[in-house]
Amino acid sequence: MKVIWLGQAGLLFETENIKIVIDPYLSNACYKHNPANDRRMPVEKRFLDIDVDIYAVTHCHSDHLDPETMPYYLDRENSVLFLGPTSVWESAKKQGGNNQYVMFNRRTTWTYRGIKLTAVKAEHSDPHAIGIILDDGDKKYYITGDTLYNETIFEDVPDDIYAVFLPINGAGNNMNMADAARFAKRTGAQKVIPLHWGLFDSIDPKEFVCGNKTIPQIYQQIDL
Repeated sequence: MKVIWLGQAGLLFETENIKIVIDPYLSNACYKHNPANDRRMPVEKRFLDIDVDIYAVTHCHSDHLDPETMPYYLDRENSVLFLGPTSVWESAKKQGGNNQYVMFNRRTTWTYRGIKLTAVKAEHSDPHAIGIILDDGDKKYYITGDTLYNETIFEDVPDDIYAVFLPINGAGNNMNMADAARFAKRTGAQKVIPLHWGLFDSIDPKEFVCGNKTIPQIYQQIDL
């Protein structure tokens, strides 16, 4: 599985048979609501030209459900499978098109081309927020979405996670670095990838103390 960090919490998962984007934020929409959230890295537009098979969103905040990124993926001739919890499903399906919009709430699963996706609990200011377990039949990848540390989350998480992708910014109801390190250890993941830093802030991920971390580079494949 090839995984590319799109910045903030956005990820592109890709094999020869499937392309999946999760929480892509490829605009500067947040700046319009809060000038402090002016993106520090320009959008690399080649990622907006991709025909994706699955577009999944973990919650309703605009750096995850980006109103300016959605049309690039959903207003195409090809059919896209959109997965999102109740808080995003209504607004996303207004994009229409030849797409399938699935209400993807906690403990819901959807299997497509051999990839099984499962929605798991997240503890965030959007009460419908989810994390996503992506199981390609070989490895399980856990994308937490925005979340705080909450023990009940682990009721939904299998004990054989290969890689976990989690926030470390400690703002907006996200884990700080200390809690993210505890969370990562609790999952038992072999690989830990810190996200949600660098686009709106000057956070240094090298300060994230976690022995099995891999620091991603924006728009590059993550070494997994």
